[in-house]
Amino acid sequence: MLYDGECPLCMREVNMLQERNKLYGTIKFVDISSNDYSPEENAGLDYKTVMGRIHAILYDGTVLTDIAAFKRLYEEVGLGWVYAITKYKPIAIMGDAIYAVWAKYRLQITGKIIYMLRYRPFHKIFLVYWHS
Repeated sequence: MLYDGECPLCMREVNMLQERNKLYGTIKFVDISSNDYSPEENAGLDYKTVMGRIHAILYDGTVLTDIAAFKRLYEEVGLGWVYAITKYKPIAIMGDAIYAVWAKYRLQITGKIIYMLRYRPFHKIFLVYWHS
């Protein structure tokens, strides 16, 4: 699993998967924000590409992205039921579309939310959005 270690919200999910993976040992976690990240060791996937969406590389070299990647990762740690509904094509298509929007704006969204929660009282957050 290739993940962005600088994305706070992403790290919540990664931490959960890492904890579950202690029982299974099936997922290798690779932080793409690390100075040690190497495209050559990760199916030739460069930083810019992997920053755009989630990627999971199977042992045979197959690269999964988007909902297919999440589905496989969750299956690997005994939580396949979470994404089981995505076996229905319309649901998978909707899931990919929603995830694409999230992936495109995740840094702006998480950065803004984290900043506001840390440095602004709740009533000021409400007023900022109310007047925007």
